Amino acid sequence: MADVAKEAGVSHQTVSRVLNDHPNVRGETRARVLAAIGKLGYRRNLVARALVTKHSRTLGVVSFDTTLYGPASTVYGIEQAARSAGYFVSIVSLKSIDRKGVLDALDYLADQGVDGIVVVAPQRSAATALTDLPGGIPTVAVEGGQAGGVPVVCVDQVEGGRLATEHLLSLGHETVWHVRGPSDWLEAEGRVAGWRAALAAAGRGGPEPLAGDWSPRSGYEAGRSLANMKDVTAVFVANDQMALGVLRAFTERGVRVPDQVSVVGFDDIPESEFFSPPLTTIRQDFDAVGRQSIEVLLRQIGGSGERERLVVSPSFVARASTAGR
Repeated sequence: MADVAKEAGVSHQTVSRVLNDHPNVRGETRARVLAAIGKLGYRRNLVARALVTKHSRTLGVVSFDTTLYGPASTVYGIEQAARSAGYFVSIVSLKSIDRKGVLDALDYLADQGVDGIVVVAPQRSAATALTDLPGGIPTVAVEGGQAGGVPVVCVDQVEGGRLATEHLLSLGHETVWHVRGPSDWLEAEGRVAGWRAALAAAGRGGPEPLAGDWSPRSGYEAGRSLANMKDVTAVFVANDQMALGVLRAFTERGVRVPDQVSVVGFDDIPESEFFSPPLTTIRQDFDAVGRQSIEVLLRQIGGSGERERLVVSPSFVARASTAGR
């Protein structure tokens, strides 16, 4: 910084004010300091800065299995929001989230001096792991159910399931079948609850859901079973990857979509508009989830003790995989 100050013909304090975007610096002076920084290739020592300010400007993220579209998109949204807020991100990815794994990850990130942590917790075991966490570091859960008292940001999965089911019922289908996600996933539970609520509100009986594991393979197996049932005319599938498998099974068995069976997915993955036929689905706003989780975390870092719970609404995306009866 002394070299930059000498090159720009200003004081050390002026360089510091420019680096910290202080408003009380003339435009001409700021430009001269920035030019000196560029010429000399100056980089701030973030470790030294953290020692002085007691803030690392780094946030931790605990997640798992980021090959799945939902968790991967959630982590990406969090990372982009953190960077926009001027923070670096340190990510710990776990093979599975249990209490020991979460506590180990929190300890690891605390040792790095992060200012706060976001835990992506879509499984019940993950939400349980957040109960009675040791204090001392601000923490926010994404999804996470009630998450043991820590602030939560989540998508309204129940509303998404309701939107999908109500759309199919509005097209004249007597009932709607469901291919659900894994039973230990809070997101899957919420989508099942929305499906059941929409059927109940319409006075319709609901068949037992078919089990899936989020993969196209599990959707394919469920689709083969559904293709053998003569009374199936509408299917709500808990994610787009499983819906892809359902569509493949229907095609192999000669079941025409949407002429004979209408199909709705969930997530609106980038490929869903290129399925055959293009998939009607429910879109989750992962950018909003990321932005709001970081906003909540920064309020926690700033001293807010409020246990916020922010819910992001999903939206319906109509394409060619559904039709009236």
